[in-house]
Amino acid sequence: MARKKKSEQKERKVFGLSAEIVEQQITETLEKNYMPYAMSVIISRAIPEIDGFKPAHRKLLYTMYRMGLLTGQKTKCAKVVGQTMMLNPHGDASIYETLVRLTTGRETLLHPFIESKGTFGKQYSDDAFAASRYTECKLAKISEEIFDGIDRDAVDMVPNYDNTTTEPAILPTSFPNILVSPNNGIAVGMTSTICSFNLREICEATIRFIKDPSFDVEELLEVVKGPDFSTGGLLIYNRDKLRDIYTNGRGSVSIRSRYEYDPKANRIEITEIPYTTTAGKIKDAIVDLVKNGKIKEINDIRDEIDINGLRIAIDLKKNTDVEKLIARLNKAHILECDFSCNFNVLVGGVPQTLGILDILDEWVAFRVECLRRNFIYDLSKKSDKLHLLYGLREILLDIDKAIRIIRETENEKDVIPNLMAGFAIDQTQAEYVAEIKLRNLNREYIINRIDEIEELEKVPAPAVTMENLARIIELWTKIPASKIKAQEYQQIKGLSDRLKQHIVGQDEAVDAVAKAIRRNRVGISPKKRPVSFIFVGPTGVGKT
Repeated sequence: MARKKKSEQKERKVFGLSAEIVEQQITETLEKNYMPYAMSVIISRAIPEIDGFKPAHRKLLYTMYRMGLLTGQKTKCAKVVGQTMMLNPHGDASIYETLVRLTTGRETLLHPFIESKGTFGKQYSDDAFAASRYTECKLAKISEEIFDGIDRDAVDMVPNYDNTTTEPAILPTSFPNILVSPNNGIAVGMTSTICSFNLREICEATIRFIKDPSFDVEELLEVVKGPDFSTGGLLIYNRDKLRDIYTNGRGSVSIRSRYEYDPKANRIEITEIPYTTTAGKIKDAIVDLVKNGKIKEINDIRDEIDINGLRIAIDLKKNTDVEKLIARLNKAHILECDFSCNFNVLVGGVPQTLGILDILDEWVAFRVECLRRNFIYDLSKKSDKLHLLYGLREILLDIDKAIRIIRETENEKDVIPNLMAGFAIDQTQAEYVAEIKLRNLNREYIINRIDEIEELEKVPAPAVTMENLARIIELWTKIPASKIKAQEYQQIKGLSDRLKQHIVGQDEAVDAVAKAIRRNRVGISPKKRPVSFIFVGPTGVGKT
């Protein structure tokens, strides 16, 4: 009887829980299910492009640009966040965090791209930032240089996630922002950690790099002394470590806190700390050491951050050797921290770990292409205008004939064909002439249009040369090393106008530069060291 029940139980099936088992190679499963996500994170989220921005930064800044926030008054951050969701659908919280990082109030960047009003916290503090409905923002003056030529076809415009509008694939930065603004991203199987460098030094290095083909790392070390961080601190100079970072894009630098000792109050006041830590972490670490009895020279420690900036006060016991105490705190990595560098940058959609000279090489190729496209756009606009004015000139030579043709034409639709036949002009020229108001048919208007033709005909086209680009970058050397303020920006506010004087032209160098750009953009330069990774493309799966 028991055996019968057992056989019945074996034959019984539980409906709804049975499934077909399909055997599949784990590599095939990862390729189909995991690789699209991995590539999306690498290319569209975590790794910066040669312009120095991740997609989230680029979408936010371009949205603010379209909102007209380069000029005028600040607007609520909540409004900016809402508008940005047209390009970035990842949610208002992540967009606002991105905005906070780029503000002057946060002090995360050496040269913030967004002017802010309200509580945004600090890079050196664990204090939270206020909600977006309370804070205000607008684009800072320096942001004009990251949009230079964007309305003149400097870069490609691509559809947004739902094809309702377009956004730039990359921003036409007029200085090597990739080395000026710090970046940190964690992708799938790779990371990117780029420290910030002094703007003046980077621009000087770029000029030297463009003018001198033999410019090497040893000369670079003389120009770019080392990384520069918004939180300050003391960089422990190690030329060998910096040489490795500048050459290979990998390595680390050590940064110590800056302090002052007040002998009257027997107090240490820390005023600058490493970029990778905060005042709260330092305070907690010191408190733990005191509680565990590892440090007995400290009576009290206070976080005294206020409107004037960072200050951590450490009250000491009598007869304390300050230098020995600081040395012990440095050794415990409380007041001294390492910044690990991994210059992983997307070049032509491929992540590559590059040294500084290789990054400058890629940026110069990118910038020359932007200027070339600007020139072609300007040339096209001027050619179109000149074409219209040539047609107008034919009409102005015999205005009475033009008026007679229009008056004698019975149907409105026949005005354009009759003008075309009467003056041997094309349809575009005829339509332009037909739209001219009667009040403009006076001597002054005619003379001005003729003069305009002469001005357009005699405008020379500058040549495409590396010297021209060097002169453009050289304008940036006038920027102070400190953070850019409104009055300091007056020194460079004419950069865009001066830039137009050095627009690249259409000559033999165009083809050579274009070929070099295409060669560099696909990442086949022998100097490059691409990261080895599997990628999924339109033609299938491959490996770099």
